[in-house]
Amino acid sequence: MQETTTSTQVDLITETQKGLNVFQQFWQNLDWEKILSTVIYKGVLILITLLILVILRKIIIKFIHTSFANYRKKDVYSPNRLKTLETLTKNFSQYLLFFIMIYTVLTILGVPVSSLIAGAGIAGVAIGLGAQGFINDVITGFFIIYERQLDVGDHVILDQVEGTVEQVGLRTTQVKSFNGTMNYIPNRQILIVSNLSRGNQRVLIDIRVNPDEDIERVKRIMQAVNDEIVANTPEIRSEPNIVGLINLPNGTFVVRCLLYAVSGSQLTVSSKLTTAYVEALTKEGINIPTTPVNLSM
Repeated sequence: MQETTTSTQVDLITETQKGLNVFQQFWQNLDWEKILSTVIYKGVLILITLLILVILRKIIIKFIHTSFANYRKKDVYSPNRLKTLETLTKNFSQYLLFFIMIYTVLTILGVPVSSLIAGAGIAGVAIGLGAQGFINDVITGFFIIYERQLDVGDHVILDQVEGTVEQVGLRTTQVKSFNGTMNYIPNRQILIVSNLSRGNQRVLIDIRVNPDEDIERVKRIMQAVNDEIVANTPEIRSEPNIVGLINLPNGTFVVRCLLYAVSGSQLTVSSKLTTAYVEALTKEGINIPTTPVNLSM
């Protein structure tokens, strides 16, 4: 038993020594001078390539910025539209430079990129199937930009997301909610676009009054306010229309005024006119109720 164990140990030691000898011989036969020169040569090539691409990126970005700055000086182009196209052009240029960098570095390292691409075969099909969502995003994003459905700075509602468009890309659209949340929406999920920044927006102002007030007098006071405010408020794009007395479902009587203002200025215009109406009516002795009238009583 002891002899068998000893024989096995001897064989194991012999095989180990053979393996070490082979590794030692391989290590000694390495041409370290050639390896070091190759590493230095390819390392320098990679550094030069990266430096050229960084400089090229700065030149391209500056050229794009300057080109769009010149277009902004012309009133025929929408600023939001130009900002959208500028962002898209910069992103596309950077993606292109990134792929050029990857291809160049792999080529310098000796990786047969062309052969890998040509021989992708089944792997390419699998990747294509997995990239269907990405392709749908790109196609949808292209049509969103081409049809001008969205521009940077627009106030939009996309499904359940409402906010301001921060960026329109080929893959995702970024919308910043009014509470500060940044939403990244894949373009393929954008089915209905409600753009609140296209055209003037309606402003509805209801001034509560008691039903026994002189409604015609109230309307004259409000009209006097309109004549003064509209001339000094360029955001108002239509003559305010005082509809008259309206009975709301909660039992409140109001005198309604309807007008249109520049998109995004609705709240400011509404607050300005409401304040002026209340001050003018109170000054003329018109009592503005602070609680709704209960008609059932």
